[in-house]
Amino acid sequence: MGFFDSILGRTKPRQADLDALFNVPSAAITLQASLGLTPTGDGSVCYRAAAGPAFTDTQAEVVELLRTTSDHAPAVSVSEDEFGFTWLEIDHPPFDPGTSDLGALCTDLHAVNTGLEAAGFGPALLCSLIPFVDSSGRRLGLVYLYKQGTFYPFAPVPGGGHERDVLLERTVRDLLADELPMEQDPSRWLAIWGAPGL
Repeated sequence: MGFFDSILGRTKPRQADLDALFNVPSAAITLQASLGLTPTGDGSVCYRAAAGPAFTDTQAEVVELLRTTSDHAPAVSVSEDEFGFTWLEIDHPPFDPGTSDLGALCTDLHAVNTGLEAAGFGPALLCSLIPFVDSSGRRLGLVYLYKQGTFYPFAPVPGGGHERDVLLERTVRDLLADELPMEQDPSRWLAIWGAPGL
């Protein structure tokens, strides 16, 4: 940042630290022990798809990479929501604390983000989502904001409608403050109604 930027109060935007995704498995243990929330095993990356063959080819390459990573590769699908954003969903088997590896999902999410970033489409990335659920059906999305490099909780109230469980969201923010870079500005806690897994 230059001299005039500091005088005029301008700041550089926080850079994405995609490695923060690898701290989610530890945070998931905290959520399970404290609130009974376990990962569903699924996750997704949201972005604004660009027009043209370069983006289409890059997206196809990322999907193919995920589908061929191992004998137990996840199912991968791409959809567009009502607002025109694209969701690349990664569908692992339902999470089992005894046998599942949440790290594999985080690695897949990291690969999608870095693949699009490396091809020059970083500005199109919006967020990554890891859904959680408890025994009563209450759901929580742990959302990573690419441009901020921070996480925030999104908890839709069960039963439809557009209501949020604000108490749960704030509880999760405080609970994970020492494990993840949590977004402290609630105005950035975007409502992602209809996101995959929520």
